[in-house]
Amino acid sequence: MNRPVTIRAAAPADLDVVMHHRRSMFADMGSGDREALDAMEATSRPLFGRGLADGTYRGWLAEESGRVVAGGGIIMLPYHSSPRDPKPRRAWIVNMYTEPSHRRRGLARRLMAAMIAWCREQRMSAVYLHASDEGRALYDSLGFTPTNEMSLRL
Repeated sequence: MNRPVTIRAAAPADLDVVMHHRRSMFADMGSGDREALDAMEATSRPLFGRGLADGTYRGWLAEESGRVVAGGGIIMLPYHSSPRDPKPRRAWIVNMYTEPSHRRRGLARRLMAAMIAWCREQRMSAVYLHASDEGRALYDSLGFTPTNEMSLRL
């Protein structure tokens, strides 16, 4: 029997959960090298800790019986404006993760709906994310479209 799952805002005290989601997300996508994950966590932890405290990172957590079972967040980054987006900041959805025992229950969709609603309330003209293979169908169904962004690995 599925228990009710509630969505709540992440607080600074939730930093360990946010980092667990971030690390697990990358491990699930094939970045399982422990040393690389440790380095990523060491350099990301201060950024997300500050963001949870000052609002530049907003997290949403799904809880069942007091246990966090999924989460995601938005990091607000300074960014150059353009004719399509006159605000000098960009909202990126990051750290989307659902515990394996709670997948395929609509939790990621509920989290995404909350984050998209928040971006609309903030009058953002767009929200961005990098899609994993597993998440792509969800993001497509929510109206996300590929962009012409390219990258060069150095």
